[in-house]
Amino acid sequence: MKAFKVHKGKVAPLHRANIDTDQIVPKQFLKRIERTGFGEFLFYDWRRDQNGQLDPGFPLNHSRHKGASILVTGKNFGCGSSREHAVWALDDFGFRAVIAPSFADIFANNCVKNGVLTIVLSEAEVAQLVERATKHEDYQLTIDLQDCEVRDEHGFSARFQVDEFTRHCLLNGLDDIGLTLQHEREITAYEAVHPAPVSSV
Repeated sequence: MKAFKVHKGKVAPLHRANIDTDQIVPKQFLKRIERTGFGEFLFYDWRRDQNGQLDPGFPLNHSRHKGASILVTGKNFGCGSSREHAVWALDDFGFRAVIAPSFADIFANNCVKNGVLTIVLSEAEVAQLVERATKHEDYQLTIDLQDCEVRDEHGFSARFQVDEFTRHCLLNGLDDIGLTLQHEREITAYEAVHPAPVSSV
């Protein structure tokens, strides 16, 4: 998993509340077994019209937000079913962080396991970021996980909270497998004195 320390990137605003995981990646695209390639299906029903063409009115389709790696959105983002594919779609599309007033717990946990940082800011701060991303061409934010701070070049600065375990995992790029492999020496030593039983079948 890619470590997250300090990230500077373009912002895409999607100021809607209660965006659930089926809106993030619709259920008809969940048949794949690999974790890649879901970016093209992100917000599919909103990004595309009934003919499957990109809707120029949808924020993520605006040329000014092309290449955005930070999504700013409304409260309760990621609600609905537990769907890790939703995080895979965000990550594959290029988002490294999502900023919102609140997140569904399971979705936020899935983000951590996939190296995507979720940042909780107040509704007023989120509204301010949305306004700036709409007003300024090529609007960018710097997210500093080491100091737990979000800032821009126009005077905005806000602190955010993240629990130490989550912060440790993201700073060091550790998913569940990576955490386990930190104890590889102990695991190897245990297996050396506890060999697997031989099957008689």
